[in-house]
Amino acid sequence: MTSRRRRVRTLLCTSLTAVLAAGSPLAFAPPSAQAATAATPADSVITWDLNAETAIWDVARQAPQVQSRSAAMVHGAIYDAVNAIAGSPYQPYLVAPPADGRESTDAAVATAAYQVLNAIFPSQHDTLRAQYDQSLAALPNGPAKQRGIDVGTQAAAAMITARQNDGAYGPQTFAVGTEPGQWRPTPPFFANDGGWVGHLTPFLLPSASTFRTSGPPALTSAQYAKDYNEIKAVGSASSTVRTADQTDAAIWWHDRRLGEWEIKRQLVTTQRLNALEAARMFAMVDLAEADAVIACFNEKEAWSRWRPVTAIQLGHTDGNPDTIADPSWTPLLVTPPHPDYTSGHTCNTGATMSALAYFFGRDNISFSAYSSDSGTRRYFTSFSQALTEVINARVWGGIHTRSADLQGAHIGLATTAYMIRHYFRPLG
Repeated sequence: MTSRRRRVRTLLCTSLTAVLAAGSPLAFAPPSAQAATAATPADSVITWDLNAETAIWDVARQAPQVQSRSAAMVHGAIYDAVNAIAGSPYQPYLVAPPADGRESTDAAVATAAYQVLNAIFPSQHDTLRAQYDQSLAALPNGPAKQRGIDVGTQAAAAMITARQNDGAYGPQTFAVGTEPGQWRPTPPFFANDGGWVGHLTPFLLPSASTFRTSGPPALTSAQYAKDYNEIKAVGSASSTVRTADQTDAAIWWHDRRLGEWEIKRQLVTTQRLNALEAARMFAMVDLAEADAVIACFNEKEAWSRWRPVTAIQLGHTDGNPDTIADPSWTPLLVTPPHPDYTSGHTCNTGATMSALAYFFGRDNISFSAYSSDSGTRRYFTSFSQALTEVINARVWGGIHTRSADLQGAHIGLATTAYMIRHYFRPLG
């Protein structure tokens, strides 16, 4: 491991340690809640996360920054329903529907997820309804089932109402500049997409600009030249210094069917979470992810920094004597259609991995996920290892400078820290 990568790993481990210092939610779960839910498996939570992934990605093909809003809505509603049935041992996110613990948790999970997904994707109604009917058909008829449906309906309604007019799919686009350092659309599609994400109403944070950074390095700075020359060498489509494993990592992390979907479900199984634990873990992670991405895209709009492909091809215009232009330079990966700073993927993964570390009370848990884009499965022994790798992988792919990646990761960590202080805390 190079000295620079070692410093990055140390920095992120230190940041995760600070998150862990707040204490693991599992360690403080009220005994009554644990006893009441220990016999309720998490199968329905996993099933409806799979159904959500199918609707959000397989069918709708939502971009990662859009996926995060949809997943947060689904799992926020599931959490409120399951938490209510367990006696509200934790802070509700939006609502605690009346419940006495005799309701069917599985019926509540299916109903909350189905109704939220149906509201987001009305064109998928028939498929979603078939999935919902299948879930309910597996449950015995009776008062418990009906009461579970009622709880799930109330949780879904609260979420759907809360996210009305939240800024989703607004008209905003990113400003297109012509001066050195200013973002402009990139090849091969020259698209401009996702400007509205930075204007979304956050799920947790006071505003989308809560974690405004000091901005990217000045074009004439030594740090800018360092970032520039690193990505120029290792992120090129024809790089001779990038290793085969680094290429695999770059492609793996770029898969639009995010590996985080599989990772979270896998952890529910390997760590033997019950329904309440699983619902809470998914909600904590997905809502933190959504807000980290919102904050990231707000940063993108604020700083409007050009992408590496533009910077390197126009290196002769930046006023920095240590950057040499290469008009024919192209990155390994296709550059996404929005500015460089900050990195959406590291914002997202920073929130994911720090929220998981906090939830489980430790960093060193193993997990893996498969990417059809790379055709490989990557394995990790800790949450900090995964976060370190995605920071590097965006550089290896040639689409983000290291400064954009690091600041994105810290936005993710800061979002989790805010969530820990204000949401999902044990009651009583």
